[in-house]
Amino acid sequence: MASSSSLSPPKVPKELYFINREKVLNSLRQHLTETSRPLHGFVLLQGGEEQTRYCTDHLELFRQESYFAYLFGVREPGFYGAIVSSFCFFVIAAKYVYIYCLVGENKAIILLSGDYNEKYMVNMVYYTDEIVGVLQGHYKEPGKPLLFLLHGLNTDSNNFSKPAQFEGMEKFETELNTLHPILSECRVFKSDHELALIQFANDISSEAHVEERFKAIELDNPMQTQSVYISRVLPSFLSACAVLHYGHAAAPNDRTFEDGDMALLDMGAEYQFYGSDITCSFPVNGKFTSDQSLIYNAVLKAHNAVINAMKPGVCWVDMHKLAEKIILESLKKGGVMVGNVDEMMAARLGAVFMPHGLGHFLGIDTHDPGGYPKVITVEPGCYFIDALLVPAMENESTSKFFNHEVIGRFKDFGGVRIESDVLVTANGSKNMTSVPREISDIEAIMAGAPWPSNKTAPSNS
Repeated sequence: MASSSSLSPPKVPKELYFINREKVLNSLRQHLTETSRPLHGFVLLQGGEEQTRYCTDHLELFRQESYFAYLFGVREPGFYGAIVSSFCFFVIAAKYVYIYCLVGENKAIILLSGDYNEKYMVNMVYYTDEIVGVLQGHYKEPGKPLLFLLHGLNTDSNNFSKPAQFEGMEKFETELNTLHPILSECRVFKSDHELALIQFANDISSEAHVEERFKAIELDNPMQTQSVYISRVLPSFLSACAVLHYGHAAAPNDRTFEDGDMALLDMGAEYQFYGSDITCSFPVNGKFTSDQSLIYNAVLKAHNAVINAMKPGVCWVDMHKLAEKIILESLKKGGVMVGNVDEMMAARLGAVFMPHGLGHFLGIDTHDPGGYPKVITVEPGCYFIDALLVPAMENESTSKFFNHEVIGRFKDFGGVRIESDVLVTANGSKNMTSVPREISDIEAIMAGAPWPSNKTAPSNS
C-alpha cells in the first residue's frame, strides 16, 4: 500500500462561486416577487475572523465561515461580501473593498498588488471606510438602502449565524428574516462543480481510510491511527477514531486498542471547503469473529438496502425505518432477538440499537443545511449501549423480545456503523465513497492485499 496519494486534485473553476451567487440572487428575486415586495436591496455577509486561543496571541487555525465560502470562495479572514441586484458583486476585505462587475463593460482597474485580482475576479478596489458611500452609490431607490443580512438558527449547534456589522450601519435599513432560509436551501442543491469537489474529497478520504485499515494491526491506539489519516488529508471535522465514540472533545481518541476490539473510524477529508464524511468499522486484529460478523453484516445489509432504494420522491423516514427493520431481522436471525419484528418496530426497539438519525446533508459543512436531500450520508449503525438496553430489557412490554442469555455476549461489544456519501440522481443514487465494505475484502486489505481489488464494484446509480 502506497503511503502517498496518486490522486490529482481537480481545478476549482471561478464559475463555481458565480453560479452559487446567481442561484441565491434568482431565489431571492423569486421570493420577493411572490411576496409582493420590491426588487431592490443588497445581500451582505461578513466572513470569518481570526481567533486567538483565549487571551494569548496564539492564532487558531482559520477556516472561512461556510455561507461566505459558498458565495465567494475567499479563504482569508476579515472579509465582507455583498451581492447587488444589478448583478454587481462585491467582496470587501478588512483593508480593501473588492468589486465584481458582471454586466456591462468589464474593465479591470487594478489598484492592489498581489494575486487577489486573478484569484477572486477583482475589477475595482476601494478602502473599507468608503463602504457606506459605495453601497449608497449603487442604490437607486428613495430612502435608506436595504441590506439583507444573514441571521438564522443552526439546529445542530443551537447557535445563530452572525449578521454582518460595520461602522455606519445606521444609514441602512436591515432585514434579518429572509436571507437565511433562501441561502440554506440553495446550498442543498449542488452544481456539477460542487459535486466534483465533494467527489475528490471522498476519493482522498476513501484512500486514507484504506491506508489506516492497512496499518491498524501495527498501531496501538486510536490517536496513532488518527495521525495516519491527518498526515494524508485535511479533516472536515473532529474525527472519531476509536472503539465507538470514546472520550470527549479534549481527548476524543485516547483508549488503547485491545485484541478483539471493533474499531469505528468516522472521518472525512475536506477540499476547497467541500467535505466528505465516511465511517468504517472493522476488527483491529484483522479477523472478524462470528459475533462481529453478525452485527457487521446486519448494518451492511441495511446500508446497501437504503442506497439501492434511494431516489427522488422517496421518504427519508421510510428509509430510516427500512434500516431499523433490516437490523432487527438480522438480530433475530442471529438469535439476539426473538419474536415478531413488526411488533419490535411498533415498540421502537430499532432506536435501542440505532439511537441516531440515518444520515445528514453534506457539502461545505459536514452537517449541511436542511432541505431536499441531494447529497446525503447513509450511516446505519447497531450498538450495544447499557443505558438503552437495560431499560428495554427490564420493561414489561419489551423484555420478551430479547434473548437475555445471548445478548450478554455483546456487553462489551461497542457497535458498528457504516457510512457512505450518496448522491441522489434523477433515476436513483450513486455512492461516492469507495472503501472495502464486504468482510472478505476488509480481511484481505488488513492482510496486505491491494485496493481496489480486481472485483467490479456494483453500481447504485
